[in-house]
Parts: sequence; C-alpha cells; structure tokens
Amino acid sequence: MSRSRGCATNSILFLIIVFLPLVGHIIETIFVLEDDHSALGKVFWLLIIWAIPFLGPFLYLVFGQRPVNRPRVMFGQPGYNPDLYQRRY
Repeated sequence: MSRSRGCATNSILFLIIVFLPLVGHIIETIFVLEDDHSALGKVFWLLIIWAIPFLGPFLYLVFGQRPVNRPRVMFGQPGYNPDLYQRRY
C-alpha cells in the first residue's frame, strides 16, 4: 500500500515550483528596468527573461548587465584617501 502525499506537502511543492521562479523573474525585471539600456533593449531583455523561464534570467545576468563605472578597490587596500582624514598638528 502506498502513502499519498498530504496537503501540506503539495502546498510546499507548489510554492517551490511556482512562486520561487515567479519572484526571481520579478527581481530580474526590476534589474532590467533599473539598468542603463535603451527602451528597445529593455523590451528585448524582458521578452527573453519571461519567454525562456530558467535560461532567460541566467542569460541576462551573464550577458545583459552593464558594468558600473566606478573605480575598482583592490583587496587589502583602503577605499579612501587616508591623508584627507588625518589631522596634522
């Protein structure tokens, strides 16, 4: 005799299968809208993200994001100029 899954198990599986990808797509949509693309580029990336469920968001994260123009901070180096903040007596 096999046991059937209960209501709680089905509900948890439903949440994992449906709502987690949905939340991920919504977060990716916010990334696209805040990014520095043209209007046509934003529409293009939104179509890719929503039309290709698992591959679309991955493609945007790898190829679609624009780099932020700020200077790099080297590991172990201060990200500020220490001479500006030291008082000289």
